[in-house]
Amino acid sequence: MRTEIGSAVNAADMDAQYDEKAKRLLSNKIILAHILVKTIDEFRGMNPKDVVPYIEGEPFVSVVPVEPGLTNKKREEGGMRIMGLNTEAGEINEGLIRFDIIFYVRMKDGISQVIVNLEAQKDEPAGYHILNRAVFYVSRLVSSQKERDFVKTNYNDIKRVFSIWVCMNMDENCMDYVHLADDKLLGSHIWKGRLDLLNIVLIGIANKVPAHDAKYELHRLLSTLLSNELSAAEKLEIMETEYSIPVDDRMREDVSAMCNLSQGIREKGRTEGRAEGRAEGRAEGRAEGEAGFIVNMYKKGYTLEQIADVAGKGMKEIETVIRKIAAPSAGMPS
Repeated sequence: MRTEIGSAVNAADMDAQYDEKAKRLLSNKIILAHILVKTIDEFRGMNPKDVVPYIEGEPFVSVVPVEPGLTNKKREEGGMRIMGLNTEAGEINEGLIRFDIIFYVRMKDGISQVIVNLEAQKDEPAGYHILNRAVFYVSRLVSSQKERDFVKTNYNDIKRVFSIWVCMNMDENCMDYVHLADDKLLGSHIWKGRLDLLNIVLIGIANKVPAHDAKYELHRLLSTLLSNELSAAEKLEIMETEYSIPVDDRMREDVSAMCNLSQGIREKGRTEGRAEGRAEGRAEGRAEGEAGFIVNMYKKGYTLEQIADVAGKGMKEIETVIRKIAAPSAGMPS
């Protein structure tokens, strides 16, 4: 039991480390820039290198709580009022659900900002519909701005928000854009306000790395970064030669660590599979041995009662074994 618990903890730890490295890699500004040029209209068609300067500060990685009332917390520190996406002490928030990656992006007008949330999923969740979760997250990104990005009833100061979801292990490479729409049901009155405040982008990544063409350019990059099959050298070569992404020590370290963790997870899976196979084989062997013993006793003329007593099984179970194996040749009545 202790070994099983230790294995489970180790597996969970490896998965957690892999997730953390994946988030760190995705939070690199040049990677985020590649995502922005494919998901936000204002940056579409730009060179990702030219988009990097618009990403303000350092992205928040797994530190901003999703829970209402915590995302937009403020506190007094050193006599100064600190405002930000996350002002909670880490130890207080242990166990909370957190946004994977959050960052501010300055628009090209130099004035307006958008808030971008990037979430990485190993697959499309089975326990809930991912779009429902995305709607919750994007709503939190809006509501959490109160007292941080706008005050009182200054709702015109609300910043546009984007929640971008990257789901791996999908059946196909795909991408959807979900946003608000205004359907006129009666009359033609123009209601003031912005329909572009809430934006959800769902990106599905298939297992196989797609060919490098304009249609799958972003998918190939994300698939390369998150692939469990490509080596670190292969990933770095694609990033450098096809996407002109400068590879620094941090990126090289994260890619290498992810590949090592992927290999460890695969090896652990194979080891556990072999162990389960051996255990199943032993169980099947014991069952076959018991069945053979029962049949041999039956062929030697022992009664069903005697066989059941010796084998320590019920009469019905003995009959079932004999009917299945020995009845055709032994002439047991049906």
